[in-house]
Amino acid sequence: MTEPFKGMLDPITRRQLLRRAAAGGVTLSLPALLAACGGDGGIEGQQPGTTEATTSVRQELADQLVVANWPLYVDVNEETKKRPTLEQFTQDTGVRVRYIEEINDNEEWFGKYQAQLAAGDDIGRDLVVLTDWMAARMIRLGYVQEKDKSAIPNEENLSEALRSPGWDANRDFSLPWQSGLTGIAYNKKTIGKVSTIDQLLTDQKLRGKVTFLTELPDTMGLIIASQGGDPASVTDDAFDGAISALEEAVDSGQIRRFTGNDYVEDLASGNVWAALAWSGDVAAGIDNPDVEFTVVDTGSHIWTDNMLIPNGGDVFTASTFMNYVYDPRVAAQIAAYVYYITPVIGAEDEIAQFDDTAVGNELIFPSEETLANTFIFDAEAADNPDYRERFQAVIGA
Repeated sequence: MTEPFKGMLDPITRRQLLRRAAAGGVTLSLPALLAACGGDGGIEGQQPGTTEATTSVRQELADQLVVANWPLYVDVNEETKKRPTLEQFTQDTGVRVRYIEEINDNEEWFGKYQAQLAAGDDIGRDLVVLTDWMAARMIRLGYVQEKDKSAIPNEENLSEALRSPGWDANRDFSLPWQSGLTGIAYNKKTIGKVSTIDQLLTDQKLRGKVTFLTELPDTMGLIIASQGGDPASVTDDAFDGAISALEEAVDSGQIRRFTGNDYVEDLASGNVWAALAWSGDVAAGIDNPDVEFTVVDTGSHIWTDNMLIPNGGDVFTASTFMNYVYDPRVAAQIAAYVYYITPVIGAEDEIAQFDDTAVGNELIFPSEETLANTFIFDAEAADNPDYRERFQAVIGA
């Protein structure tokens, strides 16, 4: 088993990074990702769904680009409160960027806009960033438009491992924003090392001090793997066993609550001693030197968040932005702040001149050993209505 990753060996928060007066870069190219995860059909193995989405592209930049993303997912200068890469995009193109941090949970975001999307209405967003399984749903339902690939020559910088997901085999609709790992973050001072799901679910010393994630693939995938199942190809029996274990932990008071990114505050304050966590948050966003991150003994979830153009969004402007963030230097600048795994080949070459403290960080540069102990969750299972309903009932959403 890999030793725990000391995400705070040199306590680096996003605030501290930007106060160095140099926006920096960290990256990971993923040439061995699919082999490590046992897949041969892209980041998801399912077949792509059908869609009625069509694209009519007028190659003229709009005055404004509206982007919906997760919190702390693009670089910010904490002193000026401006976002350097977005400011530079505006300088380069003349397009103002309205950047909205409104995605804390995929299902929550989808529920907010589902009625409008189903009606074919414009939701006022040109670009949204959603996790792979939700991206698959959006494509299947016909809620997104094809990219204008002629405006994205930098797409050639996309990591080979991410070029052909089963749900969007030609990347006609999507382009990765960042990837990351879901594992366990724990407070070594209060509880010591926590590296198994069984500890989170049953260790009495952790009762009421544990949080799990509201994302079904993360929480259920890790439990299924811990019980000997295959999260990449979920069976009803495997799901039944995992949901029963989760429900028991909820009923007993073992699990404090279910969260999105907001587990960060609980870990930092000490209200929570162990949590299912996303690697980048621990690497750059938890202001507590006692918090460490580890992949789970029975396997951690590896996932990708993807840029999509909802129906009604400006295709050419959104595609132009995709091209911009796939410039290796820009990708490095973003990754230096978010501390997740960038999908852009060549960004790694930009690292040292921006942030040499990020070089070699296991949370940013997972080793082959780490990647070999990861899984990609079954996207069809993530979108199974029965599974979703049962999961939501247990977590109280």
